[in-house]
Amino acid sequence: MKAKLILENGMTFEGKAFGNLEDTVGEVVFNTGMTGYQEVLTDPSYYGQIVTMTYPLIGNYGINLEDIESKNPKVKGFIVRELCNDPSNFRCEMNLEDYLKQNNIIGIQGIDTRALTKILRNSGTMKGIIATENIHEDEINERLRNFCNKKAVQSVTVKESYTLEGNGKHIAVLDFGIKQNILRSFQKRGCKLTIFPANTCYEEILKVNPDGIFLSNGPGDPEDLEEVIENLKMLIGKKPIVGICLGHQLLALTLGGETGKLKFGHRGCNHPVKDLEENKIHITSQNHGYVVTKLPDNMIMTHVSVNDGTCEGMRHKNLPIFSVQYHPEACPGPFDANYIFDKFLEML
Repeated sequence: MKAKLILENGMTFEGKAFGNLEDTVGEVVFNTGMTGYQEVLTDPSYYGQIVTMTYPLIGNYGINLEDIESKNPKVKGFIVRELCNDPSNFRCEMNLEDYLKQNNIIGIQGIDTRALTKILRNSGTMKGIIATENIHEDEINERLRNFCNKKAVQSVTVKESYTLEGNGKHIAVLDFGIKQNILRSFQKRGCKLTIFPANTCYEEILKVNPDGIFLSNGPGDPEDLEEVIENLKMLIGKKPIVGICLGHQLLALTLGGETGKLKFGHRGCNHPVKDLEENKIHITSQNHGYVVTKLPDNMIMTHVSVNDGTCEGMRHKNLPIFSVQYHPEACPGPFDANYIFDKFLEML
């Protein structure tokens, strides 16, 4: 079936629909990873977004149910240059199209993803619609105008707290849309984990007397989470705290810093970051559209993006608090930055 991608600037790309044949609207972004499409699909940080894969052939190794990062895909739509319907991999359990059908997600293939990526780089990320039928201009404008992603974190956070047992340090995890490999990374190190919903009161968190507090990744604008920020202010100085991605941005706002939206974000598993304290370059996995634009007065920058010089990490001058913008747990991506988990446990 034919389909169209309609961008809010009026540009249209024609292709072929696959997956669930139902129109969708979301923020159109691009990911530069060559592999890892199923981890991308199931990363809660992509909630509300239509993801474009810049690598041209997608689906060639199929889908397996071991490498997913949440229970089901979180994207609003999926854009690829060429879809492979005959995957070849010994771990393959189903093809990509069937997986999207099962989870009610539409995809579009056969469009010039290189041209689309250039548009997003030059103009910035923008809203878009994947449609299987012709839509009147008024309806297009109405759908785009009505799309809002402000409650993204509430949509992906865990509904009730739960515990993963371990014999090591006890970590309280605030779930803003956590990837499963973050939990697996802590479990490999023997940690006991208590995972809390995003809006959990600080008193409930301190009640379990954790050794440290971890602030997870997640979707959306950190400035929308005013209640969370006020809650985090009550945790500062009480326990050691580490944040990644959205957790990093929330820490900055909590301590008096500022955040802003990037033109087209950092999404992919091939982003170079310099660790200023170790004087080393690491290739990292990233997925964020917002960034810390002004460090709090009591924080020191520890990591910087080699590509554009933006803040990729910070550390408190006096308290046991630090954070990074990228994803040290990878999946997809290299494990160069996995040492961040060990650094956190050493701090504890």
